[in-house]
Amino acid sequence: MNHVYQQEIHYRLLKILAEEPKLGQREMAKKMGISLGKVNFCVSELAAKGWIKITRLKSARKKIPYIYMLTPKGLEEKGKLTVRFLRSKLTEYEEIKKQILELHYEVQQESLDNPKGELNDAVKSIV
Repeated sequence: MNHVYQQEIHYRLLKILAEEPKLGQREMAKKMGISLGKVNFCVSELAAKGWIKITRLKSARKKIPYIYMLTPKGLEEKGKLTVRFLRSKLTEYEEIKKQILELHYEVQQESLDNPKGELNDAVKSIV
């Protein structure tokens, strides 16, 4: 798993666990759009790093649920990852905005926009 992708998974997982500590791993996988195995691996990784504490609850049901609590270290790391993720998304946004402006210029030069100027209006609303 590449480093940036792994950080994004960790960020998203920490965010979900902060909001829903009783959420099961199947539900986590479904929310994140990744495999159950990957969630299990990442949860184990976060626990090994000391970012989350896993507590097993005793239940009358056959399945024993878990609670995943962020530790103080986990909260700190979630904050750091949030800042990194935001910076990364802002950089992506600026790159995409630049590409949009270049494509818009090309469309204008070649008179490719429709008569209503919908592309022009859309570009103006973005940039």
